[in-house]
Amino acid sequence: MKRPQAQRPNQAQHPNQAQQQNPPNVIRRLIQTFKSWLFKPRILLSLIFTLLVFAILVITVFIVMTLLAIGLHFGWLQPEHGPSVFVPILTFGIAAIITGTLVATLISGIPIRPINKLVSSMDKLAEGDYSTQIDLGKSKIGQRVSKSFNALANELSQTEMLRSDFVNNISHEYKTPMVSISGFAKLIRKGNLTKEKENEYLDIIIDEINRLSSLSTNILYLTKVENQKILTDIDYFNLSEQIRSSILLLEEKWTRKNLEFDLEFPEITVLANEEMLKQVWINLIDNAIKFSPTDSVIHIKIQQDNAHTLTQITNHGDPIPPEDLQRIYGKFWQGDSSRAKEGSGIGLSIVKSIVTLHAGEVRVSSDEQATIFSVQIPLNPTPNKYPYDSARV
Repeated sequence: MKRPQAQRPNQAQHPNQAQQQNPPNVIRRLIQTFKSWLFKPRILLSLIFTLLVFAILVITVFIVMTLLAIGLHFGWLQPEHGPSVFVPILTFGIAAIITGTLVATLISGIPIRPINKLVSSMDKLAEGDYSTQIDLGKSKIGQRVSKSFNALANELSQTEMLRSDFVNNISHEYKTPMVSISGFAKLIRKGNLTKEKENEYLDIIIDEINRLSSLSTNILYLTKVENQKILTDIDYFNLSEQIRSSILLLEEKWTRKNLEFDLEFPEITVLANEEMLKQVWINLIDNAIKFSPTDSVIHIKIQQDNAHTLTQITNHGDPIPPEDLQRIYGKFWQGDSSRAKEGSGIGLSIVKSIVTLHAGEVRVSSDEQATIFSVQIPLNPTPNKYPYDSARV
């Protein structure tokens, strides 16, 4: 116990040791701070233009002083009636203005050239040429601006492609049932059909009209969800009961294929937008029914921990090809190119948008045995707006 006490006075006798080591560290920090401030793009660009103006002034003064010295040497600027300061000053001023203008005109094109190139490329973008790319040199600022501009052009190009695909797809989705309706209506108008055939054609027309109505509703709903940035109308509700009611809503479809459901979950409460999540389960269960073979089983499992609620919907239909797993959430995308399957290809896009709005994640795994869609949402999708009450779960 005595030795540590004996050392303390020795340490106290040298209080300047830490102070002697601090100044280099402080200076080093100041230098690093100054460098980080100096090499900011805006500061660096301002410094470059300042140095350019300074160089123009130096060149102007040098040229004018040289001309003034030559004039004085040869007596060109000497007045006839004696020395006068006004004439050299006036001459110097006029020469400085003229020379400065000429030098600035010649040199200013150098820094303005990349700006003109950028403006020209922006004009091309405005005209719809999204293949435009620029290269503003090897400087850090030039590379940064070039990278940002080229990324913007690529993004606009992708957006234009998506818009074009959307128009083509929606035209196809509307045209097909309308052609079908028109054809069967003409057959009915001609007459000479048995009552059985006429009813069959009428049923087809009704189905196609319902398909158009469903397509329009889904497109409007998808647009609404995609444009919504803030999750609203959230409240506690029974997720288990919601899934059971979604299954009942689709009873006609799964009874037609003689399907069964294996439900593996207790009564679970979640905090979310009830209407939106119901659309998620209807679309995923409908998708599972659509691709399940006849006389098979659809499994639905819900798990909940301290942070998330995980819902898994499994069907035993044909596997999704690996190359298509990242494309299934695209608008109007369907695995079969012939579009023989029932549906418009918007359902999974709606699911993805709703789950993302809830700060959640939707995943899919598919092999020869089963295809599993997993939806994971946090217990509290909006923690800043709605404090989560764990006692209610």
